[in-house]
Amino acid sequence: MLPSPPAISPARLHKLVTSQQDPLLALELVTVTSPTTTPHPSTLHSLLLRLARRRDHLPHALALLRRLPSPPSPRLLLPLLLAVLRLRRPPQLFLSTFNSLFVSGPSPLPLHPQVLLRLLGVLSSTASHFPSALHLLRLVSSRLPLPAPLVLAAHNLLIDAAARSGHVAVSLSLFHRLRSLHVSPDADTYRILTQSLCRKAQVRTAATLLDEMLHRGIPADPLAYTTVLNALCRKKQLREAYRLLCLMRGRGVSPDIVHYNTVILGMCREGRPLDACKVFGDMAESGCTPNAATYATLVNGLCVSGLYEKAETYLVDMVGKGLVPHFSVFHSVIKGCCAVGKVEEAAQVMSWMLDLGVIPHVESWSSVIRCVCTDEDCTEAVLLQLVTGRRHGSSAISSSTLK
Repeated sequence: MLPSPPAISPARLHKLVTSQQDPLLALELVTVTSPTTTPHPSTLHSLLLRLARRRDHLPHALALLRRLPSPPSPRLLLPLLLAVLRLRRPPQLFLSTFNSLFVSGPSPLPLHPQVLLRLLGVLSSTASHFPSALHLLRLVSSRLPLPAPLVLAAHNLLIDAAARSGHVAVSLSLFHRLRSLHVSPDADTYRILTQSLCRKAQVRTAATLLDEMLHRGIPADPLAYTTVLNALCRKKQLREAYRLLCLMRGRGVSPDIVHYNTVILGMCREGRPLDACKVFGDMAESGCTPNAATYATLVNGLCVSGLYEKAETYLVDMVGKGLVPHFSVFHSVIKGCCAVGKVEEAAQVMSWMLDLGVIPHVESWSSVIRCVCTDEDCTEAVLLQLVTGRRHGSSAISSSTLK
């Protein structure tokens, strides 16, 4: 019978193992000294990772893993599996390793949620490994008793990855697979899908998902509605966009400033500013306060359609509520007034602009000056208005320009 090797300290063993360049010799040191020396966990962890970096050493790594005195933590399992994944081999090696550790091997290890989600994230980030991510998800969801929140989180991760890659059909397939697993999608699932469908111009399907979301009693995601509204406006389906905006309130979803501004902008872009004014009126009735972007979009849209007096009305209302317009909003009104020969009104808007401390653009000056030079009857009054650059109170502009 061979004598037992002399006992050495765990620290000494750690130094010997980590300094050994050949991981198989390092493993032999651990095996030989095991009767008298219990290696430190860090020694075994270091050796495991070194063994996992080579395919021919991988069986030794898995055998050593099962010899650990306690179940391995995610901090060890995750680097180990990622090291296997980095081997320049087909992903089947990684999948078989995962399967032997957590599913069909002797005494399967518990699968920590952090490990599963991290592995799925790494696999789905590369197009060549995405099929392996799908295989891994099917494996664990069908063979392991995972809690429903983890199944949902894992599916949402791959639904999002597939959607970002433009594979909407894969996203929808994963979405329907959740039902077969008796797991209910959440607001994030619907948001990811609606955004993906809208990017592919499948707006009707996205709107149907919003209806389904409501019928399932899932709290509405305002971002999902924003995405669908924006897509409808881009496709010039303004009637459908306005209908959805009205339906939101009936569904218990209060449209916010982003929703209203999206529809107003879409209508103004399509030359329908009067319809945009109706949406603006709906905002006030629903208690949603318009912001500077709302007014700017509406004023510019009215000016483009030649409705300058109505544009002035909203400009006066905007300033009356303490919102200082961008110089471009003033410029739209000034340019419009000049286009229809309302030179004095244009000069008054310019003076009002200066009174608010907004610096006019050079084109605004040019528009007024050109009109002044061609209209001798109002030259003196307009020049006096521009030179003073002052006015007393906003009531002057509101009473004179709206006559």
